[in-house]
Amino acid sequence: MKTRIMLFTSLLFLAFLGACSTMPQQTVKEKEKPKHIIMVGFDGFSAHCVNNGADMPALRKLMAEGAYTLENRSVLPSSSAVNWSSMFMGAGPELHGYTEWGSRTPDLPSRVTNSDNRFPNIFGLYREKAPDAEIGLMFEWEGINFLVDTLALNYRRHTPVTAENPDGCTAYAVNYIKEKKPNFCAIIYDQPDGIGHAKGWESPEYFVNVNRLDGYLAQIIRAVEEAGIMDETVIMVVADHGGIKTGHGGKTMEEMQTPIVFYGKGIKKGYRIQESTMIYDIAGTLAYMMDVEQPQVWIARPVVSIFE
Repeated sequence: MKTRIMLFTSLLFLAFLGACSTMPQQTVKEKEKPKHIIMVGFDGFSAHCVNNGADMPALRKLMAEGAYTLENRSVLPSSSAVNWSSMFMGAGPELHGYTEWGSRTPDLPSRVTNSDNRFPNIFGLYREKAPDAEIGLMFEWEGINFLVDTLALNYRRHTPVTAENPDGCTAYAVNYIKEKKPNFCAIIYDQPDGIGHAKGWESPEYFVNVNRLDGYLAQIIRAVEEAGIMDETVIMVVADHGGIKTGHGGKTMEEMQTPIVFYGKGIKKGYRIQESTMIYDIAGTLAYMMDVEQPQVWIARPVVSIFE
């Protein structure tokens, strides 16, 4: 008798599973996936300054109304090309091959390359997933140009800071967002790295500089609002590395810890990320929001705890 009851229960459970498999499936991710992602990157932006009194009202508003960590770690060495590559490519230098501060091509053979002869990166993967997407990149340090799949871009603009253009890529980013309403846009500043090297990562000048960058961030946020897309947008603030004294590239927490901030559609409010994150996890989180399948060679883990 007992055996018959167990068999009947098992058959009912299997029937239930079969019925569920025929139901339309819609995950939270599909419901909450943003139509627009705006990534703002600050080169050399240390979590140390956020922990030690930098005002940055625009950033702190995003933190208070979004999800963030001040303990994200860079890969080693804690320098620029290595870490921007890892952020875009979902893996470390051992796999993508960019190992030096100013690498323009892989110093090691990339473990895998795509049809454009590059290690798989989020720009190219998103283009393959969404051929009609509007994808843009604005950057101040020319080295960024060598770390992305430029063939995937609709719009690319190198806008270094000059006497004639003291605000770098800000105005171009604002105009692009308002005019094109991009599905994915990365805006990469080359500060506060320069002022860190010149004056020090704990200098008064460094804190003044990060507050100036915060003003640029506020302009970008306003551009998203004025474009009428804020309700469908996630804004991210990221950095490649921090610094100590007047340098970086080493193994101190001041050099390796950077903020990541997420704000917008489907993002938890006032949430401090608890799990460990690495810089290549930014690519994994972008892929998750874009519904892009990660290539096997990536080691990134999407930070799924940030989503409601």
